[in-house]
Amino acid sequence: QAQLVESGGGLVQAGGSLRLSCAASGIFLSNYIVGWFRQAPGKEREIVAAISREGGNTFYAHSVRGRFTVSRDDGKNMAYLQMTSLKTEDTDVYYCAADYMLDRWTITESPDAYDHWGRGTQVTVSS
Repeated sequence: QAQLVESGGGLVQAGGSLRLSCAASGIFLSNYIVGWFRQAPGKEREIVAAISREGGNTFYAHSVRGRFTVSRDDGKNMAYLQMTSLKTEDTDVYYCAADYMLDRWTITESPDAYDHWGRGTQVTVSS
Protein backbone atom coordinates (compact mmCIF):
# COMPACT_ATOMS: atom_id res chain seq x y z
CA GLN A 1 0.00 0.00 0.00
CA ALA A 2 1.33 3.38 -1.02
CA GLN A 3 2.26 5.72 1.78
CA LEU A 4 3.83 9.17 1.90
CA VAL A 5 5.07 10.57 5.18
CA GLU A 6 6.16 14.16 5.60
CA SER A 7 8.57 15.33 8.27
CA GLY A 8 10.62 18.39 9.12
CA GLY A 9 7.89 20.85 9.95
CA GLY A 10 7.96 22.98 13.05
CA LEU A 11 8.11 26.47 14.48
CA VAL A 12 10.61 28.91 13.03
CA GLN A 13 11.10 32.65 13.14
CA ALA A 14 10.54 34.77 10.09
CA GLY A 15 13.64 34.73 7.93
CA GLY A 16 14.54 31.23 9.03
CA SER A 17 14.70 27.97 7.14
CA LEU A 18 13.19 24.53 7.26
CA ARG A 19 13.67 21.43 5.18
CA LEU A 20 10.67 19.20 4.67
CA SER A 21 11.13 15.57 3.73
CA CYS A 22 8.71 13.19 2.10
CA ALA A 23 9.36 9.48 2.51
CA ALA A 24 7.57 7.14 0.14
CA SER A 25 6.83 3.47 0.68
CA GLY A 26 4.82 0.97 -1.32
CA ILE A 27 5.60 2.79 -4.56
CA PHE A 28 8.64 3.62 -6.60
CA LEU A 29 8.73 7.39 -6.33
CA SER A 30 10.79 7.49 -9.53
CA ASN A 31 7.58 6.80 -11.47
CA TYR A 32 5.82 9.82 -10.04
CA ILE A 33 5.73 13.56 -10.19
CA VAL A 34 6.14 14.86 -6.65
CA GLY A 35 4.21 17.91 -5.59
CA TRP A 36 4.26 19.94 -2.41
CA PHE A 37 1.03 21.62 -1.41
CA ARG A 38 -0.11 23.69 1.51
CA GLN A 39 -3.45 24.40 3.03
CA ALA A 40 -4.69 26.74 5.71
CA PRO A 41 -7.96 26.10 7.58
CA GLY A 42 -10.92 27.08 5.46
CA LYS A 43 -8.84 27.57 2.35
CA GLU A 44 -8.24 25.46 -0.72
CA ARG A 45 -5.14 23.36 -1.02
CA GLU A 46 -2.61 25.18 -3.21
CA ILE A 47 0.46 23.97 -4.96
CA VAL A 48 3.79 25.23 -3.65
CA ALA A 49 6.25 23.35 -5.82
CA ALA A 50 6.51 20.25 -7.96
CA ILE A 51 9.25 18.24 -9.59
CA SER A 52 8.99 15.98 -12.59
CA ARG A 53 10.22 12.44 -12.83
CA GLU A 54 14.02 12.41 -12.76
CA GLY A 55 13.98 16.05 -11.64
CA GLY A 56 14.45 17.62 -15.04
CA ASN A 57 11.58 20.06 -14.64
CA THR A 58 10.34 22.01 -11.64
CA PHE A 59 7.49 24.35 -10.84
CA TYR A 60 7.17 26.95 -8.10
CA ALA A 61 4.27 29.07 -7.04
CA HIS A 62 5.00 32.74 -7.53
CA SER A 63 4.85 33.35 -3.79
CA VAL A 64 7.75 31.00 -3.05
CA ARG A 65 9.90 31.35 -6.13
CA GLY A 66 13.48 32.11 -5.22
CA ARG A 67 12.96 31.01 -1.59
CA PHE A 68 11.93 27.36 -1.85
CA THR A 69 13.70 24.53 -3.64
CA VAL A 70 12.16 21.17 -4.47
CA SER A 71 14.36 18.13 -4.99
CA ARG A 72 14.20 14.37 -5.05
CA ASP A 73 16.40 11.38 -4.34
CA ASP A 74 14.81 8.42 -6.08
CA GLY A 75 17.48 6.10 -4.78
CA LYS A 76 16.18 6.78 -1.30
CA ASN A 77 12.55 7.08 -2.40
CA MET A 78 12.52 10.57 -0.92
CA ALA A 79 11.61 14.10 -1.91
CA TYR A 80 12.44 17.36 -0.21
CA LEU A 81 11.31 20.95 0.05
CA GLN A 82 13.98 23.35 1.24
CA MET A 83 12.36 26.51 2.51
CA THR A 84 14.40 29.64 3.19
CA SER A 85 13.60 33.26 4.02
CA LEU A 86 10.37 32.06 5.55
CA LYS A 87 7.56 34.53 6.03
CA THR A 88 4.62 34.48 8.42
CA GLU A 89 2.34 33.94 5.45
CA ASP A 90 4.08 30.62 4.80
CA THR A 91 2.40 29.24 7.91
CA ASP A 92 0.33 26.26 6.80
CA VAL A 93 0.07 22.50 6.81
CA TYR A 94 2.34 21.20 4.06
CA TYR A 95 1.58 18.04 2.14
CA CYS A 96 3.57 16.00 -0.32
CA ALA A 97 1.79 14.15 -3.08
CA ALA A 98 2.69 11.79 -5.91
CA ASP A 99 1.18 11.69 -9.38
CA TYR A 100 1.93 8.65 -11.55
CA MET A 101 3.33 9.88 -14.85
CA LEU A 102 4.98 8.19 -17.80
CA ASP A 103 6.43 11.39 -19.22
CA ARG A 104 9.67 12.57 -17.67
CA TRP A 105 9.04 16.29 -18.13
CA THR A 106 5.40 16.83 -17.23
CA ILE A 107 4.50 18.82 -14.14
CA THR A 108 1.05 18.55 -12.62
CA GLU A 109 -0.28 21.57 -10.75
CA SER A 110 -3.82 20.50 -9.92
CA PRO A 111 -4.19 18.63 -6.62
CA ASP A 112 -7.02 16.62 -8.16
CA ALA A 113 -4.55 14.83 -10.42
CA TYR A 114 -2.39 13.44 -7.64
CA ASP A 115 -2.77 9.80 -6.70
CA HIS A 116 -1.20 9.60 -3.27
CA TRP A 117 -1.00 12.04 -0.38
CA GLY A 118 0.77 12.32 2.90
CA ARG A 119 -0.96 13.45 6.07
CA GLY A 120 0.86 16.74 6.23
CA THR A 121 3.30 18.51 8.49
CA GLN A 122 2.67 21.82 10.22
CA VAL A 123 4.92 24.76 9.45
CA THR A 124 4.53 27.80 11.67
CA VAL A 125 6.49 30.97 11.04
CA SER A 126 6.48 33.51 13.84
CA SER A 127 7.19 37.20 13.48
